[in-house]
Amino acid sequence: MTDVRWGLTVPFTGVPLARHADLFRAAEAAGYDDLWTGETSGADGFTPLALAAAVTDRVRLGTGIVNPFTRGPSVLAQHAAALADASQGRFVLGLGSSSNVIVERWNGVPFVKPLSKVREAVATLRPVLAGERGTGGFKLETKPAYEIPIVLAALRGKMLGLAAEVADGAFTNWLPVSGARQVADAFGAPDKELVCRFFCIPQPAEEAMGLAKWMFAAYGPVPVYTEFFRWLGWGAAIDPVAEAWHGGDRSGALELVSEELIREIFLFGEEAAMRERLTEFAEGGITTFVLTPITTPDDLPRMIDALATARP
Repeated sequence: MTDVRWGLTVPFTGVPLARHADLFRAAEAAGYDDLWTGETSGADGFTPLALAAAVTDRVRLGTGIVNPFTRGPSVLAQHAAALADASQGRFVLGLGSSSNVIVERWNGVPFVKPLSKVREAVATLRPVLAGERGTGGFKLETKPAYEIPIVLAALRGKMLGLAAEVADGAFTNWLPVSGARQVADAFGAPDKELVCRFFCIPQPAEEAMGLAKWMFAAYGPVPVYTEFFRWLGWGAAIDPVAEAWHGGDRSGALELVSEELIREIFLFGEEAAMRERLTEFAEGGITTFVLTPITTPDDLPRMIDALATARP
């Protein structure tokens, strides 16, 4: 088994990037091991990590995740090599297929054969990141001085299996606690890290349920996530939501979101309650915990410190 790692999602919502330095330092001082970005409609996956590299000394910096559809392999290699250099070897390339919404609808790139696309990207990147010449003759000007691990975003069996085969770990998301063992077993690589992002709301579930359902409603109907929840046995809960959403009834979709499923995915309440739930995820096979504080900018310093104590 790999060691448990404790991380945060960055950048922090509602805080300008120019004001992140103190929060990055605070996270490192509080004992976090990792900072992982996301990449949807906010900041890109690399810029926040470049800023963090300049003001931290120890924490690992990972993209969680970027995709090979909207960035070619040479550009990905340049990004990865630059951040590994800037952080003195603390960078991890989190790579995944993303979704049809981000790739095809937002960027106009056909979202076809995601499994093959990710496999090809890893096969192309490995030699280039080792300083060798890659596809088309591309070679980095300077061979990276540090090894650059690759972690693959994976939700279901085939991509989890690919992560175990060709990557250094897997990164999953929106995971119900009841599905943790199924995901870990499908990954089947206890010697490699299994990363998961968690959404942490410091309020009782009853008070925060509306916000959590609203957040979920934007993701659950995305086809890759709908299939993920079906695979985990939540088809009866997700199918009506997806049908309403794709039929244009967004408010109806929101009303149909299963409270039971929300309680399985989100972390609510005080840190003790979150720790108890995170321990269940650890027992299910998760090894790297990436926490996303859902709070106001003014409350972030307090919550960063508080969540540091919730480690299972």
